[in-house]
Amino acid sequence: MDTLQNMRVFVRVVEAGSFTGAAQHLNTTTAYASRAVSDLEAHLRTRLLNRTTRRIALTEAGERYLQRCEQILAYVDQAEAEASDAHARPSGKLKVHAMTSFGQHYVVPAVGQYQERYPEVQIELTLAQRMPDLLDEGFDVSLTLATELPDSGLVSQRLGSAFSIACASPAYLERHGVPQTPTDLAQHRCMQMVTPVFPTDKWTFEGPNGEESIELGSTTFQVNVAEAMVVAVSQGMGVGLIPIYSAISGLRNGKLVWLLPEYTSQEMNLYALYPSRQYLDAKIRTWVEFLRDVLPATLAADHEELRQFART
Repeated sequence: MDTLQNMRVFVRVVEAGSFTGAAQHLNTTTAYASRAVSDLEAHLRTRLLNRTTRRIALTEAGERYLQRCEQILAYVDQAEAEASDAHARPSGKLKVHAMTSFGQHYVVPAVGQYQERYPEVQIELTLAQRMPDLLDEGFDVSLTLATELPDSGLVSQRLGSAFSIACASPAYLERHGVPQTPTDLAQHRCMQMVTPVFPTDKWTFEGPNGEESIELGSTTFQVNVAEAMVVAVSQGMGVGLIPIYSAISGLRNGKLVWLLPEYTSQEMNLYALYPSRQYLDAKIRTWVEFLRDVLPATLAADHEELRQFART
């Protein structure tokens, strides 16, 4: 028995004053309306309506039940409207994960721009170097950098790409000289960003001669956050591979120097991951669409600006 539907029929019968009137309003038969009320009464073991051939009348129990039905159906209608509205209008809390450094440089500014357009969305941003379990941890969207994605069953949208560059401080280069080729780096104090994606004992570059790799041996310093590597390189501790979004500020203020400007390393794709395409909540849909519109241009602008810092 569909109790909720039978409750709707019961309320409509009372409002219409007859089974026939209720049936016409609900676009069904009089027999169906009568049976729905009878099923409710059998389920409740209580008479709700007194019936004659001319009219119906609520019993005392029917009056109390009618009030409850009207309240319950109002709540159900409100819940359905809110759920449908979530598909059409962005509002409520949006829980977002992003990789730490990328999130600081690109996602935080994007949040501000997005909320200017959709002020009814509250964004809860978590920055972490790991890929979370979206379903278990309740994230709506994850922004992840990866060379490729594992088969997870999640929906993915590619938003762009980023790469790393070899950097050192002016003071370090004055003391140790400027490497001219990737193989020269083997003679320098190399520091390593520790990530699950790239090996810790080798750097691979893409340049004029295609792919070139160097073995690092023992590195002088390792860290898992790009901003910490920026500090270490700026202090003259050695050479580091730094993602361009973390390096560009140091290049602007002169604390970092881009080495081997013909070469890039550790190129990764940026993906937006979310659980499902079907009945996608408006805040998730508009957030991903917004990032797809904004981030490629932002990344391209940084790539273009990077060229002015090539060491001649």
